[in-house]
Amino acid sequence: MSVDSSLVEEIRSASRTMVRELGFMKSTLAGTRYSPSAVHALLEIENQGAMPAAQLVQALGLEKSSVSRMVGKLIEAGEIEEAASSEDGRSKNLFLTELGKRTVADIHVHGQQQVITALNLLDPAQQRVVAQGLGAYASALQLRHERPQEVAASPVEIITGYQPGLIGRIAEMHADFYSRHWHFGQFFESKVAAGAAEFTGRLDHPANQIWAAVQNGRIVGSVAIDGQDLGNNEAHLRWFILDDTCRGTGVGRQLLAQAMAFCDEAGFSATQLWTFKGLDAARRLYESFGFVLALEEQGTQWGSSVTEQQFTRPAMQNPPL
Repeated sequence: MSVDSSLVEEIRSASRTMVRELGFMKSTLAGTRYSPSAVHALLEIENQGAMPAAQLVQALGLEKSSVSRMVGKLIEAGEIEEAASSEDGRSKNLFLTELGKRTVADIHVHGQQQVITALNLLDPAQQRVVAQGLGAYASALQLRHERPQEVAASPVEIITGYQPGLIGRIAEMHADFYSRHWHFGQFFESKVAAGAAEFTGRLDHPANQIWAAVQNGRIVGSVAIDGQDLGNNEAHLRWFILDDTCRGTGVGRQLLAQAMAFCDEAGFSATQLWTFKGLDAARRLYESFGFVLALEEQGTQWGSSVTEQQFTRPAMQNPPL
């Protein structure tokens, strides 16, 4: 599955900025006199309560010799101590000392203040996006190392026609994305759900079709072609949406390729879609399939005042696949 190269560079650039701003380029971290790896070691030991050095090696992803030297310095500094395991007297666990517990408490205060200061510059919706996005990205990075075979074995399948749960997922994906990024509310979600429900009742007409992207049995994207509601032998592209887990992976291009092939085969004179200004990634994708901006005006058809846009694709374009 391909990933948008521009998205990759945006994430890499943001990661470098975070590394600098959070202080990881410095020799010490979080207001302590310790290195970033030592700070993380203290946090891991606190999180586990007690842990053997071998487990700390695995948690930090460092060489055994490096962790051994670091542990020795932390013991010498009085931050941690080594004691026999209560379960197996032959093995030893690492514990925080009282000094270590105070140091970790100070680390938490420092880290919390960094986050609070940054989040105060964002509105509540942006704060939620940051939390959800970072959480999902961190989980994906961890999964890549822990279960690489599972990651590789999770392809997305494009399925034609109605699928159980499709109407609800279309409404859910739209409501989730547009409420977080554009503050759309109940009116928008109800409009999407009602429209999708009405349309799926007309799928027996040869001019209408819908496609779902499915991953691990879960619907993660959709697009539809309504060949009836506009008249004039024109198709209406509707409900193009992706779950956040699939953005930038090429799934959107696969869905649009199916929809455009359907339009060309059906012989529509043109395909129309309505969106609004600000959805730049989607616009670039539309334009790559031959859509051009035909109309732009202020409107409220989605329940909020936005700059609405109409894009048109003339018949028989050849999209890049």
